[in-house]
Amino acid sequence: MIKKNLLPSIDYQPNNYDQIFDQKVKDVCSLFAYLNIPKPSIFPSIKYGYRMRAEFRVWHDDSNCFYVMFDKDKNPIEISSYPIGSPAITNIMFPLMEFINKNTILKRKLFQIEFLSSQNNKCIVTLIYHKTLDETWIDIAKELEKKYKIHIVGRSRKQKICISQDFLKETFNVNNEKYKMIQQENSFTQPNASINERMMNWLCEHLSKENNDLLELYCGNGNFTIPLSRLFRSVLATEISKSNIKIAKKNCKLNQINNISFVRLSAEETTQALKKERDFRRLKEVDLNQFNFKTVLVDPPRSGLDNITLKLVGSFDKILYISCNPSTLKTNLIELTKSHDIIHFAIFDQFPYTRHCECGVILERRS
Repeated sequence: MIKKNLLPSIDYQPNNYDQIFDQKVKDVCSLFAYLNIPKPSIFPSIKYGYRMRAEFRVWHDDSNCFYVMFDKDKNPIEISSYPIGSPAITNIMFPLMEFINKNTILKRKLFQIEFLSSQNNKCIVTLIYHKTLDETWIDIAKELEKKYKIHIVGRSRKQKICISQDFLKETFNVNNEKYKMIQQENSFTQPNASINERMMNWLCEHLSKENNDLLELYCGNGNFTIPLSRLFRSVLATEISKSNIKIAKKNCKLNQINNISFVRLSAEETTQALKKERDFRRLKEVDLNQFNFKTVLVDPPRSGLDNITLKLVGSFDKILYISCNPSTLKTNLIELTKSHDIIHFAIFDQFPYTRHCECGVILERRS
């Protein structure tokens, strides 16, 4: 028997949002009390409609299929409403499922549905199957795309079919300028667009235009790189994902920015390259000797910075640290504050109604 619920993965209480967020802020401040952080800047989220991407498993019964998520015991729970989803997602997801349930070709062996949306109400829907997709499926997907004015992508093992396009263009207002960003289907993007824009602005507001260079690790699709590039002479931005580097270069061109070198390197490889311990063919068009790095930006995975990368980051005069995990951030800051002072601290509610949040830290080398 499938249970029905709104959102099994979060405690959705919009009427109590302020109290929930206040408690989250208190918990984070308590975690960092040992480090004597400055009074943090606080950035609450909008209370609903903030989630720009979502994915759901598809559950089948005798005649229909429906969206499910799983509780902590891995029991499937039918999703009957999704108020945290962006308007582009919530307006389409249930009419879409009705259409799918009326069509055997679309419904058969459908395993998962993923949504990627933008603030201008565009949406990509990815239908993932345990079967090969053929011309009949393509014809019906074209009808579906036209009916709901969305973009459809079909995926199965070793197969991807893009009916029209597999990316969206998002616009962010940062530091009194507009930046266009390509958001690619099946690639990482910040899930909360309004908070993402606030993180971009917070970083820019606490930096002045420099006549030196920025190193960025874990640059993703250039989300922070693009607006920050206006404040530096040049930028070297590294990322391990080949697809993200490709998107980042497109975003650079889209915004007519020419002072960024995007290179596919891991954080460890970047350290090796800067120390001249190893040569990389991927750097053949980049002269590392031309850079005068004073500032480093890191936005690492939840595990934080490893010891090798932490040592590299600690060698810079100014450190910009965006973290999705306060616990590993604290561990890293205990080391970094041996040589640097925390100048600014921010708490961003990227994930409302959960225990998770995003933190921003700016450190400067102690005189």
